[in-house]
Amino acid sequence: MFADIKQAYEHSTASSGIGGMVSASKREAAEIGIDILRKGGNAFDAAVAAAFALAVCEPAASGLGGGGFMTAYCKNENKDMFVDFREIAPGFAEPSMWKLDENGKVIGDEQAIGPKSVCIPGEVAGLCYISERYGSMPLAQVIQPAIDLAYDGYVVSDLMEGDLSDRRADMEKFAEPGNVYLERHWKKGDIIRNPCLAKTLELIRDNGPDIFYKGEIAERIIKSLNKFGGRFAAGDFSEYRVNEYTPIRGNYRGYDIMSSPPPSSGGTHVVEMLNILENFDLKSAGFGSKEHLHILSETFKKCFADRAKYMGDPKFVDLPLGGLTSKEYAAVRAAEIKSDEVSKAEPGDPFAFECPSTTHMSVADKYGNLVSMTQTISAFFGSAMVPENTGIVLNCQMRCFSVGEGKSNSVAPYKKPLSSMSPTIVLKDGEPYAVIGSPGANRIIGGVAQVVSNLIDHGMTLLDAVAAPRIYNDTENVLKYEPRFEDAVIEALENEGEVCRAVKPLDRYMGGINAICLGRDGIMTGAADPRRNGVSICCESTASE
Repeated sequence: MFADIKQAYEHSTASSGIGGMVSASKREAAEIGIDILRKGGNAFDAAVAAAFALAVCEPAASGLGGGGFMTAYCKNENKDMFVDFREIAPGFAEPSMWKLDENGKVIGDEQAIGPKSVCIPGEVAGLCYISERYGSMPLAQVIQPAIDLAYDGYVVSDLMEGDLSDRRADMEKFAEPGNVYLERHWKKGDIIRNPCLAKTLELIRDNGPDIFYKGEIAERIIKSLNKFGGRFAAGDFSEYRVNEYTPIRGNYRGYDIMSSPPPSSGGTHVVEMLNILENFDLKSAGFGSKEHLHILSETFKKCFADRAKYMGDPKFVDLPLGGLTSKEYAAVRAAEIKSDEVSKAEPGDPFAFECPSTTHMSVADKYGNLVSMTQTISAFFGSAMVPENTGIVLNCQMRCFSVGEGKSNSVAPYKKPLSSMSPTIVLKDGEPYAVIGSPGANRIIGGVAQVVSNLIDHGMTLLDAVAAPRIYNDTENVLKYEPRFEDAVIEALENEGEVCRAVKPLDRYMGGINAICLGRDGIMTGAADPRRNGVSICCESTASE
C-alpha cells in the first residue's frame, strides 16, 4: 500500500476489546482513564481523569495552563454536544500590544514567548464543567489519580527530553521557584515528580474551579505574569466562561461527520475538505498515487485560503459557515481543481452560498457515550512560563491571533484565537462508527480528513488509516510529505510544478491521531499514532494488532 510499512507498525499501538476504550497520547493517562471506566465511570469521567493526568505527564502539550475542545455524544440524553474551553485574550489585549519590526514581525517574539503570549486558560473550567454536567463520579475521584501521578512521578520519554532541551533557555528567562523542569537537565528514563502541581491539583479538588479563577491560584499566576512584563488585571481570570454549542455537521459518502464549530476552525474545514474530496473518485485513483496526492494538495490549499480570510471568533466576526460547509460551494471549489495544473492558494466566496439560518484523546464506554477531546498549550511548553510554586505551564495562545488590525482573527479583549483543533465523531446510519482527533496545529485538519478518507475511500483498517503517510499544504503553496510515499510519485508532482518538501518520517509535525472504531458487534478497535508516544487500551481485550 505504501513504502516501508514495517517502520510505521513498529511504532504503532492498536487493540480491540469490549466494555470501553481510551486512546491517548501517553500510557499513564490512558491507563488512568481505563481504570475509571473499570470502576464504573462513564466516558466523560474517563476523559476528565485522563486530561488531568496528561497535565502531569505530558506538560509540553497540554495542561492546566491551556484549553481545548470536546465533541461528544451523551447516550442518556441522546444528545450531541461541543464543549468549548478554549483560552481567551486578557483585558489589555489589542493589536498594538506587540511592537513590529520593518518586516511586520513581532519584536522579541513576544507573541509566542513570555507574558504577552499568554491567554486566560480554560482547561480547569472546561474539565470541571464536563465532570459536573456529564460525569457520574465526583470531581475529587477523577482528579485524584493525577495528584498521585504528580507526587509519585512519571518516566521522561525521548520526546519530552528533546522538548525540555529545546525550551530550557526560554524557561530560564522566566525562572520561578517550584519550576521542576529547570531543576536539572532531564534525560530519557528519569523520573519527574512535580509536588507543586500536585498541590495545585489538590486545591482544585477541594475547592473546585473558583480557586483557579477567583482565588489564590489566579493570584499567583497573575503575580508571575506581571512580574515579567504582563498587564493582567486582578479580575481577568474571573471573566472566563465555558461555552456549549451544537457541533458542525457534514456527510461524506453516506457517513455523518460531527466536529468542532467555531471558535475552532477545525470542524468547519474538515467538512469543507471532505465535501470537496467527495467530488473525486479517490478509491479508483488509489492511495498514494500522483492523482490522489494532487487532489489532496489542491483541496488543502483552497480550504486554508478560506480559513485565513474568513475564520475568527464568532462573537466578534460574521462567519459564512453555511457556505463553507455546503455541498454546492464544495462543488465549485472542486471544479477549480485541474488534473494537470498546480494552483496557488486563493480564497473563494462562501458568502454566495450562505443560507439565512484543535493533545488528543478518544474515549468510548460501555454505556454508549463517546468523547473526542483535544487540548493544547499551543507550542511545546507554551509560553515557557511556570508561575511560582504552581507547577503549571502557561499557554502561548496569543500567537494564534493574526498580527495587525482589521482582520477576522485580530486580537481583542476576551476574544478567542483561531484554532485548528478538530475533535470528530463519525456515524454510519445513525450509529457510532469512529472517534478521531489529533494535535498538530494546522496539520490537524488535513490529518483528520485524511484518516476519514483512508477508512471510507480506501477501506483501510483503523491502524492502517492512522499509520499511513500523510501530506500537508496550505497558503504557502508547499506540499509537505512523509517520505514513505513512492519517490516516482513525488517526482511526477514536481515535474508538474508542485513544490514538494519532505518532512522527517513518522514525525510529530504531521500530528498524532488517537482514534477508536466501533463495530456493530460491540467490539471497539483503537489505534494510537506512531508519530507520538500514545497507546490505546480497552477494558476487556479480545485481540491485539
